[in-house]
Amino acid sequence: MIGEPWSETTVMDEIQELIRKYGLDEDLEHVIIPFHSEDGGMRRCFLLKRRFLRIVFNEGHFHDYPLEEVIEATVLYPSMPLRESILLVHQEPETEDTDDTMKIRGEGEKENTD
Repeated sequence: MIGEPWSETTVMDEIQELIRKYGLDEDLEHVIIPFHSEDGGMRRCFLLKRRFLRIVFNEGHFHDYPLEEVIEATVLYPSMPLRESILLVHQEPETEDTDDTMKIRGEGEKENTD
């Protein structure tokens, strides 16, 4: 999808796929994510159906994230604040790439070589 022009149907198709994949609910303006609260009760998170959602971090810094990533972060880490769970979603692929890069270079295998 990199390099392709943005289209509303493509974004909505991806959102619909996530709704089917995770068994989420929706209404006209929201993606609704049901989850268990820490006390065991059922709660729901309502995310506006927008292309991007702005997340404000403690330092006054903000970043706009695609709705697809926000849905993934909310489904995978429902008990965490969104500003923390979105960072975990972004760290996962980078960690795998770093591990693969280290294996290709042969790093991490150099213990006791002195």
